Amino acid sequence: MTSVTISPPLTPLLDQVVGPEDLRALSEEQLPQLAAELRAETIDAVSITGGHLGAGLGVVELTVALHYVFDTPADRLIWDVGHQAYPHKILTRRRDRIRTLRQGGGLSGFTKRAESEYDPFGAAHSSTSISAGLGMAVARDQQGRDNHVIAVIGDGAMSAGMAYEAMNNAGSMDSRLIVILNDNDMSIAPPVGAMSAYLARLMSSRSYVNFRHLAKQMMQRFPKSFERTAKRAEEYARGMASGGGTLFEELGFYYVGPLDGHNFEHLLPVLRNARDAGNGPILVHVITQKGKGYGPAEAAADKYHGVQRFDVVTGAQVKAKPNAPQYTRVFSDTLINLAEKDESIVAITGAMPSGTGLDRFGERFPQRCFDVGIAEQHAVTFAAGMATEGLKPVCAIYSTFLQRAYDQVVHDVAIQKLPVRFAIDRAGLVGADGATHAGSFDLAYLGCLPDFVLMAPSDEAELAHMVATSMAIDDRPSAFRFPRGEGVGVEIPAEPEVLPIGKGRIVREGGRVAILSLGTRLGESLKAADELTARGFPATVADARFAKPLDEDLIRRLATEHEVLITVEEGSIGGFGSAVLHFLARAGLLDRGLKIRPMVLPDVFIDQDKPQVQYDLAGLNARHIVAEVLAALGDEAAAKARA
Repeated sequence: MTSVTISPPLTPLLDQVVGPEDLRALSEEQLPQLAAELRAETIDAVSITGGHLGAGLGVVELTVALHYVFDTPADRLIWDVGHQAYPHKILTRRRDRIRTLRQGGGLSGFTKRAESEYDPFGAAHSSTSISAGLGMAVARDQQGRDNHVIAVIGDGAMSAGMAYEAMNNAGSMDSRLIVILNDNDMSIAPPVGAMSAYLARLMSSRSYVNFRHLAKQMMQRFPKSFERTAKRAEEYARGMASGGGTLFEELGFYYVGPLDGHNFEHLLPVLRNARDAGNGPILVHVITQKGKGYGPAEAAADKYHGVQRFDVVTGAQVKAKPNAPQYTRVFSDTLINLAEKDESIVAITGAMPSGTGLDRFGERFPQRCFDVGIAEQHAVTFAAGMATEGLKPVCAIYSTFLQRAYDQVVHDVAIQKLPVRFAIDRAGLVGADGATHAGSFDLAYLGCLPDFVLMAPSDEAELAHMVATSMAIDDRPSAFRFPRGEGVGVEIPAEPEVLPIGKGRIVREGGRVAILSLGTRLGESLKAADELTARGFPATVADARFAKPLDEDLIRRLATEHEVLITVEEGSIGGFGSAVLHFLARAGLLDRGLKIRPMVLPDVFIDQDKPQVQYDLAGLNARHIVAEVLAALGDEAAAKARA
């Protein structure tokens, strides 16, 4: 088969735009062509790097319109989550690096303050934009400045309570804040037509807003009953015209919309009106389509939300042939098999059914699977409520997202010793998503909670055992953490066993050196042991399995029978190694000359790169383990050569 080289798209107008000031020099009539070229450039860039595609394509016209109407970066433009900001990056002096997205040393896949002055707030987690924007608006007012603050938030992000907390606060203040609700869960329907656009322009105009403000002042001079009637009449009329907005009005926002988010004739006048309005918060409701302008993404928005490299012509994604099943798939398969035999097993996720593998569970058990939206706090307490009634809830949440529900884990689950099971995906370093999505802290923030069972599998078979083990724990909360990506290729048991709680295992017997691994660094620990054996230092290798409760008998044996003890984990300081050190100190096992070296993630946030490179930077690969052992044994020269 002859390969065909696809040339980059022709972008004569986009080539003239280095920054937003160049965009603002164009005529309005040129903007549709610019948007088409920007869309083509985004598709081509993501086809090379992979990343988030559908969301960015849906906001191309909105991105152009915002930078055209507002004076960025003096006007602060905040993108919630940030995965839709690739077109924004192209327009803000980063086009020359756009094909480094999510690569080592390249552009972040999200907005990042350190990357550009056009990114006033870093993102990656959802529903933070309105809070941050309100903070910026208040700071502007305190400092006597007059710039605008615009927060763009998607309808999915509006499922999180934090967005409403921020809106409630903003609605009670007089600070000028513009919120753009990017609604891409609807099609372009008749209400988003010419009449709707006309009414939106009218109702967002300064004259109408001023008249409304004057009318409110006048109504205060009339009896209360008259004032209430007039207010209801106006709200009813606006609701009939706009198709909604009552909730936002009740929160104190002036609501405008909905608008066709792909039509410049609708967008530009309303954005100008919002820009020129007086004080108080305004919400502009725009309707967009995920994947707009690229057929494969329009046809399958879910599959093109986040993509691997792909062929622009066919849309086919380039995926490496897996050598072993993904850890997420092993979790999902095991949970389904267990749920076939136990009707009390239910599963909860926060807007990540495919990412956590629960989409397959939901297909098999639609009445027992619950996607609660981007609402991790609710997810955890929802699961706690289920546990009180005898169900076996499994909360499948990424490590980095579970941080958002920590109070609920402590207060609603741990204190009450409720048997909620936490399936913690994306533990450790995660590659292209970088520091914002790394599961670095769960061992520390869960390991300190009383009566919590905390497990970490070394391979996919161990993961299956731990899923089964968590189902058998009915007197306290439990969690099992596992990484992103493929397993190591071991056979997965058809009938996973329930592990003895708090017991590890010896994988290899050795001599002077012991390596105690928690999680999937076991493979690197065994590689290190091979090299140490070749150097004349045969090493014992143990798989801890449990970060809590600790296997004190195993740790005592390793400490008393070896000269050097290395602990290895894919987590921050304060986790497994810290607990081992605390036990050894309390048991007096550090008083006899034991050389112990805990190996954890370094005290820095590690940016995006390939996982192997990230773990090299973290100092947690086999050669680093060897270097730690050699240094502990006194061979500093050899240790430096290996590090």
